[in-house]
Amino acid sequence: MLQFWFKGAVVLWLVQACTGAAARLYTEEDPLVILSSTSLKPTVSNSTSAWLVQFYSSWCGHCIQYSSTWKALAQDVKDWQQAISVGVLDCAQEENLDVCKEYSIKFYPTFKYFRAHSPETDRGTTYTGADREIQSVRQLMINIVQNHTKLNWPDPCPPLEPYSSAALLPLIGWKSDHYTAIIIEDADSYVGREVILDLLQYSGLEVRRALSSDRPLLDALKITTFPSVYLLHPNATHTLLHVEKKLRFFFSCSLRTLPGVQRRLALDRSSVGQMETPQDKQSSEPWRDFDRSKVYTADLESALHYLLRVELATHNSLEGEELKIFKDFITLVSKLYPGGGSVVKLMETLSDWLLSLPLRRIPYQAVLDLVDNKMRISGVFLGAELRWVSCQGSRAGLRGYPCSLWTLFHILTVQHDAMPTALENTGLEGKAAPVLDVMRRYIRTFFGCVECGRHFENAAASSMDKVQSREDQILWLWNQHNRVNARLAGTLSDDPLFPKSPWPSPSLCPSCHEEKNGVHAWNQENVLLFLRHHYGSSNLSPKYSLTAPPLPTPPPRPGPGPVNTRRPQKEHGGGGEGRKQPLPETKKQPEPGLQPPKKEAVEGGGVWILGLGFDSVDMSLCLVLYICSCLCLMLLFFFFKFRSRRWKQRYSRLHV
Repeated sequence: MLQFWFKGAVVLWLVQACTGAAARLYTEEDPLVILSSTSLKPTVSNSTSAWLVQFYSSWCGHCIQYSSTWKALAQDVKDWQQAISVGVLDCAQEENLDVCKEYSIKFYPTFKYFRAHSPETDRGTTYTGADREIQSVRQLMINIVQNHTKLNWPDPCPPLEPYSSAALLPLIGWKSDHYTAIIIEDADSYVGREVILDLLQYSGLEVRRALSSDRPLLDALKITTFPSVYLLHPNATHTLLHVEKKLRFFFSCSLRTLPGVQRRLALDRSSVGQMETPQDKQSSEPWRDFDRSKVYTADLESALHYLLRVELATHNSLEGEELKIFKDFITLVSKLYPGGGSVVKLMETLSDWLLSLPLRRIPYQAVLDLVDNKMRISGVFLGAELRWVSCQGSRAGLRGYPCSLWTLFHILTVQHDAMPTALENTGLEGKAAPVLDVMRRYIRTFFGCVECGRHFENAAASSMDKVQSREDQILWLWNQHNRVNARLAGTLSDDPLFPKSPWPSPSLCPSCHEEKNGVHAWNQENVLLFLRHHYGSSNLSPKYSLTAPPLPTPPPRPGPGPVNTRRPQKEHGGGGEGRKQPLPETKKQPEPGLQPPKKEAVEGGGVWILGLGFDSVDMSLCLVLYICSCLCLMLLFFFFKFRSRRWKQRYSRLHV
């Protein structure tokens, strides 16, 4: 009897384990729709788009193995959702048994597609093809869309049929409010239709396809290789679009990056033909022209300014684990920040000060005083304003600090690879991925976006333990950054002028991109070479950075109250004045023992001590007064000592 109950418990445990594993086959983070018994009919019936649904069972071994392919397919056709969407339904869930029976699901996985505007009585069409690889299923989805009639055609989907030369040639030389891309390809090619669907969610561009058998068109455009893209500009000019490789991914990425081509967001602020440029906008923040192939130190300095003066300011004091994480972060930056200069000197000064303190609790104000250089240390400076360059957005609230923080940690991973011994004797040298470890702890503790921190923590918990080398560290962070971009693409946080897309783009690194079995793939060896160059110290541009002005001679007799240490800041290179964000001064003084160590004298004056306005003359006077006081106390001591002895001698006879 006991053995029977034991076997029953084991079986029940295995069933629960399988159910738990199945529940994790597809999550809300995957770029597909998870359907249920209550949502299936309302979703696929009378829908403006077609649907391809996989009915699976969570205990089915093949379904579990195939889930990675289905997720990759959903990611590959994510931008097709307005024409055809991808969904899943788990028939192993008890509440879904009836609906799976109603739709005649007997084997797993079963694939059914539903046409747009289908009635509620439609139970879908089963796909019986044996080839279920991504390229084959993707072509099936295109065939599903093309099999619609004019009456039930998906509403937002443009025509996928080829145009004739009679319809296309009159467009050449005419001005328009948008680009027109003509893809010329062979009759059996799917590239043109795939690119049309890839750009379905973008405005400012219309994509049409034509066939390589149309001789009048080929003669007029002088095209001899296929597939090719001929681009008609809004200003009536026209030219052949140059791409490094004639692949779907290269065509789509090149067309997405055309000036004025923007992703339509949930709140569609950009209509077709809106060719707005940053310079056209009326804004107090000047637009800074930049080279996408460069990394700008102004972005890194702005990241550190916001981190130290804004984000850290939410913590009144640092103690325990928070203090340990902050010390590790400052140590990491001081050892790996490229280029040297005033920022590195500030980080080194801050690191030395933090490591020399025996205190378990440090007020934030003491850190801020050192960051603001109230000690007037020569060569220490961090600009006190935000000056985004390659991280600037089309409007306030887009890109900015998150972009610059990603950039900072990318650079630290590459610098750690270039200088493997830089972290010796810091307590971080024993870790396989010290930069990722510090980044993970910092984001978990200090980063203001809680949801972003949760996503990053989940990603780190699931795969960061696989990082075993400096090269793995660089590639892991790059891969996670692309995953985040894929998840946020098309959301309200996506900048329409800088849409989130796989990076590096084909224009930056053509050799990083390949195509295997019709699916885009990364050449990780070339990606690593690109990242080492792009985030290397030789690729940093100081343009738009702020440089420290010469420190003025401090007044010998400062008045009461806090001393203003803000100074006019000079810009390095071109660009206009940025948006200044002065921080309020405070009268709160550092606690005893928190004063940073004295450094060398500044140019043109003595050392200012503790940020209170004392210079070397004042300290000399204090020293003289201290010595005089000691001498006076000694004289008083000997005077009273001598008086007490005489008093004892005079009155000692009275006791005889």
